[in-house]
Amino acid sequence: MSLDASDITAAYPGTNDVLVRQSLSVPPGELVGLAGPSGSGKSTMARVLALLLAPREGVVRIDGVDVSGVGFSVPPDVRRKVALLFQSPRSATDPRMTLRSIIEQPAVIARRAADVDELADSVGLTTDLLARKPHQVSDGQLQRACVARALAQQPKYLICDEATAMLDAATTAAIVRLIQRTADAAGMGVLMISHDVELLSAIGADTTFIGS
Repeated sequence: MSLDASDITAAYPGTNDVLVRQSLSVPPGELVGLAGPSGSGKSTMARVLALLLAPREGVVRIDGVDVSGVGFSVPPDVRRKVALLFQSPRSATDPRMTLRSIIEQPAVIARRAADVDELADSVGLTTDLLARKPHQVSDGQLQRACVARALAQQPKYLICDEATAMLDAATTAAIVRLIQRTADAAGMGVLMISHDVELLSAIGADTTFIGS
């Protein structure tokens, strides 16, 4: 049981291949790192594994089952197994929505209830922040809301695409500890993508290097 990329070759439409026959595996409950220089295809791999970009070659496999298609062409019960945490929380959220609406968005889409107050508390957000919009909170607070949104999806695997690159050192440490605690408690597999090899080493991630 794992989230697997097997011999993935991928690129965006109209461009040359960024990834060429790259493979990695993210087991449940484990923290895996992916490192490489800018332009090496780290974010491309993130989007392939999150079922947002179809590879030109190779297979994405979730818990032993090959997955074809991307986005809403993938069955919801399969698609929701993987959540993606983006580098920039501001570009990943609707500025018109409150933090409460942002956090509960996956549950609303899935037509089920979510305890937003509990999710907010689990990521270190106080309830008074939930009525605010993105421009009324810090980058760190907004990224915490994005973590809570990912948890509301109840994923089995979480992909963090340079999720702390835009944060200061103290906030980075807090977000990483939060993700580690959540992974341990929920048995969630985490792919931590970063150019910061020291960070990946500090959190004990088994790291794959690409483009080097």
